Amino acid sequence: MVVIILFAILIWRGLLIAIRAKDMFGSLVAVGITSLVGLQAIMNIAVVTSSMPNTGIPLPFFSYGVTALLILLCSMGILLNISRTAEKV
Repeated sequence: MVVIILFAILIWRGLLIAIRAKDMFGSLVAVGITSLVGLQAIMNIAVVTSSMPNTGIPLPFFSYGVTALLILLCSMGILLNISRTAEKV
């Protein structure tokens, strides 16, 4: 349950970053990164609960592959950079 809540918070914060981005490009990149991580997590949780057939999509940040983890960490770095340059509300 804790992992699901943490993914929900990550998705929520990613969408807030997209809303507060200075330009349209930053907003679209933030939405893309957030949807990438969010859809992977939702599909993996659906497979684990037998709501969906097995697709082979790993759970983000918990997968076995180093390449997937490296790409996700780079994506989170880009999202944090967009957040840093975003307008403060």
